[in-house]
Amino acid sequence: MPMEALEQISRLADVPLRLEVEVDRRAMPVSEILDWKVGSLIVMKRSAGENVDIYVAGVRIGAGEILIVDNTMAVRITNLEDRS
Repeated sequence: MPMEALEQISRLADVPLRLEVEVDRRAMPVSEILDWKVGSLIVMKRSAGENVDIYVAGVRIGAGEILIVDNTMAVRITNLEDRS
């Protein structure tokens, strides 16, 4: 990448972007949603070790693997889309 392009990009280095990791999607009947209360559980189909999509600013940029690190969910990046 030319130095001029790197300088232009560096000006944006501190701009926050929204990061999203899609763990799961599911359809539920309205009646089930209306029964939710604090403490209700929504069981997901995916578990540790499965792949998830990673989005930055609404654009899919790659994929990752769900991990549990010190009792916290994490995502290891396993694939990044070609950015050229």
